[in-house]
Amino acid sequence: MQHVYKKGVLLVNLGTPDDPGRKSVYKYLKQFLLDPRVIDIPAIPRNLLVRGIIAPTRSGESSKLYKELWTENGSPLKYYGIKTRDALREKLGEEYVVELGMRYQSPSVESALDALKNQNVSSIKVVPLFTQYASASTGSVYEEVMRILSKWQAIPSLEIVNNFYNNEKLTDVFVERAKEYNLDDYEHFVFSYHGIPQRQLRKADHNNHCLKNADCCQTITEKNQFCYSAQCYGTTREIVKKLGLKKDQYTVCFQSRLGKDPWTEPFTPDALKALSNAGIKNILVFSPSFVADCLETIIEIGDEYKEEWEEWGGEKIDLVASLNDHPLWIEALEDIVKN
Repeated sequence: MQHVYKKGVLLVNLGTPDDPGRKSVYKYLKQFLLDPRVIDIPAIPRNLLVRGIIAPTRSGESSKLYKELWTENGSPLKYYGIKTRDALREKLGEEYVVELGMRYQSPSVESALDALKNQNVSSIKVVPLFTQYASASTGSVYEEVMRILSKWQAIPSLEIVNNFYNNEKLTDVFVERAKEYNLDDYEHFVFSYHGIPQRQLRKADHNNHCLKNADCCQTITEKNQFCYSAQCYGTTREIVKKLGLKKDQYTVCFQSRLGKDPWTEPFTPDALKALSNAGIKNILVFSPSFVADCLETIIEIGDEYKEEWEEWGGEKIDLVASLNDHPLWIEALEDIVKN
């Protein structure tokens, strides 16, 4: 009987502090923000900015937010990452070995790759858990994986998934989650994606296409196939089509802006304020750039934006839960791994 070699699968998410204490948050912020793909400025000013200003000043406030986020299971992002890993292991069966790594902090990408190596896998498929491609997320995973594997003498066959923004089962999860609410109760639907600096959109553009007109992200073409913003709009199109929403019923916007440089627009708080000024009272918010609920969904949208919405006269703002460990999400990952 011919021996069947096992295939390795590496799931990689962004990461989270090991605990919500300020020391751990400082350590996480420093590693995250020193990544040149995240803050893409020269090394010396990046180090001065992160080590001298951002990490020391933001770690205290961020620690308070992480303490609000933390549960008896720890960080939701890591908790759902582990549950997803375990569910995918069961789904794929004995032919596959599935490990979880975090781009920043633990479990590290290197420890997860070592675990695959120690189990003698014949190939490795890396699945960065970012729905849309961005240099600061998926691109950083590419770089880290290749940095680690470059030190191996025997490197298995390697494949890295670039994106899955239009995976049908993924969008089905958001549709199912949305239908847990009575959609007729909402006058408008908001799709809030994590923002990135506009300069990073331009850097990823090799065709002189990016931000040349107001509609350049509305469709995916050969020229903008790697555009983060265009992929966000692509995800939205798939979801609203299945929900039967019309163009005037939803808004696409971007959250989590940092610094004074222009970021992807419109900024979510500005979009919410405009909706409030237009007399909208009840909205349902999606955050489809995240595969697991985290600080940006639970705290930023669920608490901070909710408070602002009510201050502006809004009555109801509800958040559609992320993919987390939904069975259809596990099926989507199975498709991504096998196809």
